[in-house]
Amino acid sequence: MAAFEYTALDARGRQKKGVLEGDAPRVVRAQLRERGLTPIEVVEVSDRRTPGVKKSPFAFNRGMKVIELALFTRQLATLAHAGMPMEEALKAVAEQTENDRVRRIIAGVRSQVVEGNTFADALADFPNSFDQLYRATAAAGEQSGHLDEVLNGLADYVEEQQALRQKILAALIYPAFLVVVSIGIVIALLSTVVPKLVHTFNSVHAKLPTLTVALISMSDFLRDWGWLLAIGLAAAIAAFAYGMRRPGFKRRFHHLVLRLPLIGRFARGVNTARFTRTLAILTRSGVPALDAMTIGAEVVTNIPMREAISRAATRVREGDAIHRALGREDLFPPITLHMIANGELSGALDMMLGRAADHQDREVETLREGVMGILGPAVILAMGGVVLMIVLAILLPVFNLNQLVQ
Repeated sequence: MAAFEYTALDARGRQKKGVLEGDAPRVVRAQLRERGLTPIEVVEVSDRRTPGVKKSPFAFNRGMKVIELALFTRQLATLAHAGMPMEEALKAVAEQTENDRVRRIIAGVRSQVVEGNTFADALADFPNSFDQLYRATAAAGEQSGHLDEVLNGLADYVEEQQALRQKILAALIYPAFLVVVSIGIVIALLSTVVPKLVHTFNSVHAKLPTLTVALISMSDFLRDWGWLLAIGLAAAIAAFAYGMRRPGFKRRFHHLVLRLPLIGRFARGVNTARFTRTLAILTRSGVPALDAMTIGAEVVTNIPMREAISRAATRVREGDAIHRALGREDLFPPITLHMIANGELSGALDMMLGRAADHQDREVETLREGVMGILGPAVILAMGGVVLMIVLAILLPVFNLNQLVQ
């Protein structure tokens, strides 16, 4: 029995959407007709695209948000810990969910479980919602018989990643707002105030200060060629966005990011924390270290670091230790490699990986607070300096007005 998303019309011609379970689309259509609905479209709930088959516009193609995934995982872990069978637990979570999109996903997973598939296999039909890390960890939890504990660990991981994203976003909003407002003020001064003063200055046949001449030239350029500057800026942004879709350009850009003084250290710390946290969850769940490294590489967003982990995994497959294989890439913090080495020697690799991730999280948080503490005042000072130069360029001729008249 599978879950099907339907679109139908009621007796008044109003469109209805929802999810029903059935053995085939025709069974679902029969159920709809019994309810007095006229079926328009019936599509099996899944966000996996079948090769060579065009996706129906009514088919589900968006995954869960991070917050929704964390809540779903936490609720499912609680019910599984209480001893409730997976089929009933999924049904209960679906009934408690208010979001129709999330309810359709859960119904699709439950339909696969009802058919006899494992929970991890059922999740595979929704790769946009449950990534490889999630599915591999769930499979390991089912095999070990500790699915509830594994789900709790996954919920913690998802919530921590969401918290980190929110902190980074909140830290960038204030400087970005300052930059936008300051640029708007500068453009307003150059396009409105300066042209009005130019007429006054031109009536006085005297030499203007160099700063004022430069300001007038910038104002003229902005009024005459501002549209071309805007087009060029938009084209540069579009070209960068297109380049980031090309593997070669994206790899070079990520490599450049790692070489920047503060940003590189931040990017290295974030990706190291994400990788070690993933590795800790997988090894604690019983996933072999080599498979855990392969899966863990997928959660690393920086391409050079991801490729370094893949090369390290190859060395581990050949018999090398994890800390030595990673250390040869010269991209990971020494303290992290030291903790991994201690974990391998002591046989408590999962625990030391967790501690390494905690250490990296604290270091990233300290670095973030320090950078944001400097960036905000720096932006204010820089933009204040620009505005000051414009004001001085306007006021200097006014202060020397008597000399200009003579």
